[in-house]
Amino acid sequence: MTEQERMLSELPYQAWKDELPGARIKCKRLLRELNTCDPGDVAAQREILSRLFGKIGKNTEIFAPFYCDYGSNIEVGDNFFASYNCVMVDCGKIIIGNNTMIAANVVITAAGHPVHHEPRIAGYEYGITTVIGNNVWIGAGVVVNPGVRIGNNVVVGSGSVVTKDIPDNVIAVGNPCRVLRQVTDEDKQYYFKNRRFNAVE
Repeated sequence: MTEQERMLSELPYQAWKDELPGARIKCKRLLRELNTCDPGDVAAQREILSRLFGKIGKNTEIFAPFYCDYGSNIEVGDNFFASYNCVMVDCGKIIIGNNTMIAANVVITAAGHPVHHEPRIAGYEYGITTVIGNNVWIGAGVVVNPGVRIGNNVVVGSGSVVTKDIPDNVIAVGNPCRVLRQVTDEDKQYYFKNRRFNAVE
């Protein structure tokens, strides 16, 4: 197996070998294009993202700057939005569903290093698939760790560190991130804390 094949098989690999350095350079060049693209040129941004990501859905929008390692291991669904300074460390797959919004300064990582110092010094690392479902809102400054699965219709509170799976239909907060409560139909009446929507539908 090549080191890239090992990486995508969630096996330990060494990132300076085989095709991986060249793949990272290719990604950095695309990121330079994306992060310096005219912010009003939506078509150009989408064209760059289509070359950068493994998969993009309709209506993808990312505010610069955005950073990742390979790009090709990232898949996003329809109506995806990421705010400023989003980082996706995609040494493993990062798979994100439809209608997901990511606030500023969020880190989503599928990468890690061994706990013991000897294999770490020898340059071994790993990538474990990280999955975020549909209709998810991730607050500012959140860190999502490798191998985590965040369910559908979830809100992750600002500053949280997600180290374990989060089920569907909940608000989760904290470090480490824990379920605070269920999302209910009553939540539809409010846009912020106790502030109600005034619009009549």
